[in-house]
Amino acid sequence: MAANTASLQQNQAGEEGSEFQERVIQIRRVTKVVKGGKKMSFRAVVIVGDKNGRVGIGIGKSGEVIGAIQKGVAQGKRSLIEVSRFRTTVPHPVKGRAGSSSVFIRPASEGTGVIAGGAARAVLELAGIEDVLSKSLGSNSPLNVARATIEGLQQLRTFREIAESRDISVKELLNL
Repeated sequence: MAANTASLQQNQAGEEGSEFQERVIQIRRVTKVVKGGKKMSFRAVVIVGDKNGRVGIGIGKSGEVIGAIQKGVAQGKRSLIEVSRFRTTVPHPVKGRAGSSSVFIRPASEGTGVIAGGAARAVLELAGIEDVLSKSLGSNSPLNVARATIEGLQQLRTFREIAESRDISVKELLNL
Protein backbone atom coordinates (compact mmCIF):
# COMPACT_ATOMS: atom_id res chain seq x y z
CA MET A 1 0.00 0.00 0.00
CA ALA A 2 2.82 2.41 0.90
CA ALA A 3 4.55 1.68 -2.42
CA ASN A 4 1.35 2.51 -4.35
CA THR A 5 0.97 5.77 -2.43
CA ALA A 6 4.59 6.70 -3.10
CA SER A 7 4.25 6.01 -6.83
CA LEU A 8 0.95 7.96 -6.93
CA GLN A 9 2.62 10.96 -5.27
CA GLN A 10 5.53 10.66 -7.70
CA ASN A 11 3.13 10.62 -10.69
CA GLN A 12 1.28 13.65 -9.37
CA ALA A 13 4.56 15.50 -8.88
CA GLY A 14 5.63 14.52 -12.39
CA GLU A 15 2.34 15.74 -13.85
CA GLU A 16 2.63 19.00 -11.94
CA GLY A 17 6.13 19.53 -13.31
CA SER A 18 5.02 18.82 -16.86
CA GLU A 19 2.04 21.19 -16.57
CA PHE A 20 4.31 24.20 -17.11
CA GLN A 21 6.77 24.84 -19.89
CA GLU A 22 9.82 26.95 -19.29
CA ARG A 23 11.96 28.94 -21.66
CA VAL A 24 15.32 30.47 -20.77
CA ILE A 25 15.61 33.86 -22.42
CA GLN A 26 18.93 35.02 -21.01
CA ILE A 27 21.94 33.64 -19.17
CA ARG A 28 24.50 36.13 -17.94
CA ARG A 29 27.84 35.53 -16.27
CA VAL A 30 28.28 38.03 -13.46
CA THR A 31 31.51 38.78 -11.65
CA LYS A 32 31.85 40.25 -8.19
CA VAL A 33 35.23 41.59 -7.11
CA VAL A 34 36.05 40.50 -3.57
CA LYS A 35 39.15 40.67 -1.39
CA GLY A 36 40.57 37.38 -2.67
CA GLY A 37 39.90 38.07 -6.36
CA LYS A 38 36.82 37.69 -8.52
CA LYS A 39 33.78 35.61 -7.69
CA MET A 40 31.90 34.31 -10.74
CA SER A 41 28.19 33.46 -10.75
CA PHE A 42 25.38 33.16 -13.28
CA ARG A 43 22.01 34.88 -13.68
CA ALA A 44 19.22 33.20 -15.66
CA VAL A 45 16.00 34.87 -16.78
CA VAL A 46 13.29 32.23 -17.26
CA ILE A 47 9.70 32.47 -18.55
CA VAL A 48 7.27 29.86 -17.18
CA GLY A 49 3.79 29.25 -18.62
CA ASP A 50 1.13 26.63 -19.22
CA LYS A 51 -0.05 27.92 -22.65
CA ASN A 52 -3.50 28.25 -21.11
CA GLY A 53 -3.56 31.80 -19.74
CA ARG A 54 -0.97 31.60 -16.97
CA VAL A 55 2.55 32.96 -17.31
CA GLY A 56 5.31 34.18 -15.00
CA ILE A 57 8.87 35.43 -15.07
CA GLY A 58 11.68 34.36 -12.78
CA ILE A 59 15.28 35.33 -12.18
CA GLY A 60 17.71 32.88 -10.63
CA LYS A 61 21.28 33.47 -9.50
CA SER A 62 23.72 30.72 -8.66
CA GLY A 63 27.32 29.62 -8.98
CA GLU A 64 26.29 27.20 -11.73
CA VAL A 65 24.06 27.64 -14.77
CA ILE A 66 21.74 24.75 -13.92
CA GLY A 67 21.21 26.02 -10.38
CA ALA A 68 20.37 29.49 -11.71
CA ILE A 69 17.83 28.04 -14.16
CA GLN A 70 16.19 25.93 -11.43
CA LYS A 71 15.89 28.95 -9.13
CA GLY A 72 14.45 31.01 -12.01
CA VAL A 73 11.83 28.34 -12.75
CA ALA A 74 10.85 28.19 -9.07
CA GLN A 75 10.47 31.98 -8.89
CA GLY A 76 8.56 32.03 -12.18
CA LYS A 77 6.03 29.53 -10.81
CA ARG A 78 5.54 31.72 -7.72
CA SER A 79 4.95 34.85 -9.82
CA LEU A 80 2.30 33.48 -12.21
CA ILE A 81 -0.38 35.85 -13.52
CA GLU A 82 -3.71 35.13 -15.24
CA VAL A 83 -3.98 36.51 -18.77
CA SER A 84 -7.36 37.50 -20.23
CA ARG A 85 -7.72 36.15 -23.76
CA PHE A 86 -10.33 36.45 -26.50
CA ARG A 87 -10.31 33.27 -28.62
CA THR A 88 -6.67 33.02 -29.77
CA THR A 89 -5.68 36.67 -29.34
CA VAL A 90 -5.83 39.52 -26.82
CA PRO A 91 -9.12 41.39 -26.26
CA HIS A 92 -7.78 44.91 -26.94
CA PRO A 93 -4.57 46.85 -27.65
CA VAL A 94 -2.39 47.50 -24.63
CA LYS A 95 0.98 49.08 -23.78
CA GLY A 96 3.32 47.81 -21.08
CA ARG A 97 6.35 49.59 -19.63
CA ALA A 98 9.24 48.37 -17.49
CA GLY A 99 12.38 50.40 -17.03
CA SER A 100 13.04 52.07 -20.38
CA SER A 101 11.38 49.27 -22.37
CA SER A 102 7.91 49.65 -23.88
CA VAL A 103 5.91 46.88 -25.53
CA PHE A 104 2.78 47.46 -27.62
CA ILE A 105 0.47 44.45 -27.95
CA ARG A 106 -2.40 44.48 -30.46
CA PRO A 107 -4.98 41.83 -31.35
CA ALA A 108 -4.59 40.08 -34.70
CA SER A 109 -6.91 38.06 -36.90
CA GLU A 110 -6.91 34.29 -36.64
CA GLY A 111 -4.00 32.63 -38.44
CA THR A 112 -1.63 35.59 -38.09
CA GLY A 113 0.64 33.94 -35.54
CA VAL A 114 2.79 35.62 -32.91
CA ILE A 115 4.46 38.63 -34.52
CA ALA A 116 6.87 39.60 -31.74
CA GLY A 117 10.55 39.44 -31.09
CA GLY A 118 12.76 37.91 -28.45
CA ALA A 119 11.50 37.93 -24.89
CA ALA A 120 8.05 39.29 -25.84
CA ARG A 121 7.51 36.29 -28.14
CA ALA A 122 8.44 33.85 -25.36
CA VAL A 123 6.03 35.47 -22.89
CA LEU A 124 3.14 35.62 -25.38
CA GLU A 125 3.61 32.03 -26.59
CA LEU A 126 3.81 30.59 -23.08
CA ALA A 127 0.71 32.59 -22.10
CA GLY A 128 -1.20 30.69 -24.82
CA ILE A 129 -1.75 33.65 -27.15
CA GLU A 130 -1.52 32.42 -30.75
CA ASP A 131 -2.39 35.50 -32.86
CA VAL A 132 -0.97 38.87 -31.84
CA LEU A 133 0.97 41.85 -33.20
CA SER A 134 3.64 43.29 -30.94
CA LYS A 135 6.29 45.99 -31.11
CA SER A 136 9.07 46.53 -28.62
CA LEU A 137 10.42 50.07 -28.25
CA GLY A 138 13.17 51.58 -26.12
CA SER A 139 15.64 49.32 -24.37
CA ASN A 140 15.93 45.82 -25.84
CA SER A 141 17.12 44.22 -22.59
CA PRO A 142 15.42 40.79 -22.48
CA LEU A 143 14.54 41.14 -18.78
CA ASN A 144 12.90 44.57 -19.19
CA VAL A 145 11.10 43.54 -22.40
CA ALA A 146 9.71 40.45 -20.63
CA ARG A 147 8.64 42.54 -17.61
CA ALA A 148 6.98 45.12 -19.90
CA THR A 149 5.11 42.35 -21.74
CA ILE A 150 3.90 40.84 -18.43
CA GLU A 151 2.83 44.30 -17.24
CA GLY A 152 0.87 44.83 -20.48
CA LEU A 153 -0.80 41.41 -20.20
CA GLN A 154 -1.88 42.25 -16.62
CA GLN A 155 -3.84 45.24 -17.96
CA LEU A 156 -5.96 43.09 -20.29
CA ARG A 157 -9.65 42.69 -19.49
CA THR A 158 -12.28 40.68 -21.34
CA PHE A 159 -15.59 42.10 -22.56
CA ARG A 160 -17.38 40.19 -19.80
CA GLU A 161 -15.17 41.72 -17.07
CA ILE A 162 -15.77 45.25 -18.39
CA ALA A 163 -19.54 44.67 -18.68
CA GLU A 164 -19.69 43.35 -15.09
CA SER A 165 -17.77 46.35 -13.76
CA ARG A 166 -20.27 48.68 -15.50
CA ASP A 167 -23.30 46.60 -14.44
CA ILE A 168 -24.49 46.08 -18.03
CA SER A 169 -24.73 43.05 -20.30
CA VAL A 170 -22.11 42.18 -22.92
CA LYS A 171 -24.68 42.87 -25.66
CA GLU A 172 -25.24 46.39 -24.33
CA LEU A 173 -21.48 46.90 -24.13
CA LEU A 174 -20.99 45.90 -27.76
CA ASN A 175 -24.16 47.71 -28.96
CA LEU A 176 -25.71 44.54 -30.39
